[in-house]
Amino acid sequence: MLKTFYTEIGFLGALLLALGLFVLFILWVAGIAGITLPVDGGKPRGSKVEIFFAVFVPVYPVFWLFYEMYHQRKFIKKDNNDLTV
Repeated sequence: MLKTFYTEIGFLGALLLALGLFVLFILWVAGIAGITLPVDGGKPRGSKVEIFFAVFVPVYPVFWLFYEMYHQRKFIKKDNNDLTV
């Protein structure tokens, strides 16, 4: 398959496609790990439906990951966030 892309879009296109798919796969696995990660008390962070969508819709965990990173950034930027240095 990659050889077909190489002949159609050249070396740079095939390289960018391969790197893009690799990064998407890594972010997908990281998103699934974050959604199913148990929080305090041992229960998973996401519901069973959310875990189902995370496994079978690969774009959902990637968007969830960026959403969580954005909210954590907002939390850290606040002055009263109960974090001690």
